[in-house]
Amino acid sequence: MQYNFSNFKLEINKIVEYLNKEYSQLNIGRASPAILDGVFVEFYGSFLLLKNIASISIEDLKTLRITPWDKNQIKEIEKAIISSNLGLSVVVDNFGIRVIFPQLTTETRQKLVKVLKDKLEESRIVVRKERERIWDEIQKLEKNGEITEDDKFKAKEYLQKLIDEINQNLLNIFYKKENEVLR
Repeated sequence: MQYNFSNFKLEINKIVEYLNKEYSQLNIGRASPAILDGVFVEFYGSFLLLKNIASISIEDLKTLRITPWDKNQIKEIEKAIISSNLGLSVVVDNFGIRVIFPQLTTETRQKLVKVLKDKLEESRIVVRKERERIWDEIQKLEKNGEITEDDKFKAKEYLQKLIDEINQNLLNIFYKKENEVLR
């Protein structure tokens, strides 16, 4: 019997999705609606995600347009964006709210690259923990006689191949985002 890596592959894909999501929520100086994904707005006594109470569209390279479905919520949306500390400028006009992304300075870009590296390292730590968990499972299976020693070492080689691929994939995501930030 060979070890089944399907659950491991699912977990690894979640790590890739997590890193992509984290990177998409960073302000890299270009308008991106994803940066507002974590913004909650007080809406008649409860807190709702901004994207659930307004439409968000890209107006130009540096500007998002937020059109609330209830015009009475404009002040609350403005307050929520400002208090989210995303470093964005907010302008209220007759049609809704414009969110302006400031030009990044060299210092800001360097700080962003550091944040990108930190998030990459967080993802790599999760990959290492997952690898250790799977390797422990494989060793238990061999100890209990469910797989042979040869199968154990084949599984270890395959596991390492998967780890190398995922680490390279995470690095590629990092390099792509780093390139966007430094442009």
